[in-house]
Amino acid sequence: MESRGSVPAHPLAYEGVWRFTAPTVEVSVPQSRQAVRDLLRRQCVPMGDDLLQGILLIVSELVTNAVKHAAVLSPEVVVEVTVVARGVRVCVEDDHPYRPQALETDWRQTGGRGLHLVREITREAGGSYAVEHTARGGKVVWVELPLTRC
Repeated sequence: MESRGSVPAHPLAYEGVWRFTAPTVEVSVPQSRQAVRDLLRRQCVPMGDDLLQGILLIVSELVTNAVKHAAVLSPEVVVEVTVVARGVRVCVEDDHPYRPQALETDWRQTGGRGLHLVREITREAGGSYAVEHTARGGKVVWVELPLTRC
């Protein structure tokens, strides 16, 4: 049963909000990626492999940034995944006030391009991306990607 347009009257089985914390250490990067992959698979979120891989790369890049740049002031990073019928939102929050910006970098270097990747994946998927301050003085970086059926 539907109400007002195409908004379901009841949430779909795969919809929900999941949140977990991890220490701001390097091992949290692959662990966060695995946790998000397992969550999306367990919930049977209808997405193609390209979207899944994009989300996992975004999680890796955002958690890596928190580990590299926020650990001094933020002993933990928070990862939140929200799935609704129309899309997936991934948020990575830490307690450091610095708002990351994509740096113009020498493409021959092996690092420094994480936010460029996040922006490009988001743009290609037709999504949105932002960095916001939190009430505690830290920041949350979020990406919303439209959910397309595979």
